[in-house]
Amino acid sequence: MYLDKLKSLYEQLKDVEKQLGDSAVISNQELYRELTKRHSYLSPLADKYEQYSKLLKDIADAEELKKSVDEEMRDMASAEYGDLSAKKEKIENEIKFLLIPPDPNDDKNIIIEIRAGTGGEEAALFAGDLFRMYTRFAERNGWKYEIIDANPTGLGGYKEVIFEIEGSKVWRYMKFERGAHRVQRVPDTEASGRVHTSAVTVAVLPEAQEVDVEIKTEELRIDTYRASGAGGQHVNKTDSAIRITHLPTGLVVACQDERSQIKNRAKAFKVLRAKLYEQKLLEHEKQISSDRKQQVGSGDRSEKIRTYNFPQNRITDHRIGFSVYNITEVMDGDLSELVEKLMEFDAQHRLEAINN
Repeated sequence: MYLDKLKSLYEQLKDVEKQLGDSAVISNQELYRELTKRHSYLSPLADKYEQYSKLLKDIADAEELKKSVDEEMRDMASAEYGDLSAKKEKIENEIKFLLIPPDPNDDKNIIIEIRAGTGGEEAALFAGDLFRMYTRFAERNGWKYEIIDANPTGLGGYKEVIFEIEGSKVWRYMKFERGAHRVQRVPDTEASGRVHTSAVTVAVLPEAQEVDVEIKTEELRIDTYRASGAGGQHVNKTDSAIRITHLPTGLVVACQDERSQIKNRAKAFKVLRAKLYEQKLLEHEKQISSDRKQQVGSGDRSEKIRTYNFPQNRITDHRIGFSVYNITEVMDGDLSELVEKLMEFDAQHRLEAINN
């Protein structure tokens, strides 16, 4: 079933390895990077091809021995055939998922935007809770994070917070967080003990390089202004904040977190590039997907993806119909179980799309 496909990919790996040894390819950084990604995808499949080929040969040998006139030999061959068949089923299941083409953005760092939605100050507080949840999850995985811009509230929440996470496979693990997150709990300010429902939207953007998105200077309006909020006397004395408007799309990004106008400008450009890249990706998804609802991470910020019910100690991901009952641990950054379930669900749908 899989042998011919694996053999073809095995031959592709040999061709990629040959190209990677070519000095002309090495000097072309973009091509070299693409071939390196292709090599990392093909290498595990090449290993499985060798294992699978040997296993099929061993099964064929055991099947032949089952025809032996020697009864003891037939019994041994039958037992071995059963073990080998079980191994075949296991390795075929592994191959199925290895055949799924990798997301080209898997190795990218990300920019996350968390915005308070309906619910007033309670929504802002929950935006702060989500920020803490994601940064704790980053710490658990050995990733680094940095705030790009933030609009804090007096009670410790955020109307909006934008931050970057850098590390291995960040996009792969975090891309499913895009969408509307709903919280149900009794706010600290609620004297009657009534449960409130609030919402926060989360955008997860793969960090884009200049080669991913072209930004023309003449298509930008760049404004400087005095920062507001935390920062002492400095915020009222220096025009360090930056606002960039991309005229063709109407996208506006702003950054005032740094004291340096140059640093704010660099961060604002990083966010703009990521947003333009996101638009490019979503347009591509629309073109290739006949049923976007099958995609776990469609990028639609208005889609309600998860409910955090504090009174019932329950978090439910509505896309996969899966709940966990350890809300304190999850809010402290233990997202592993939820993320793994989402990845499994996504992989299964992508596998079905390949086979259909």
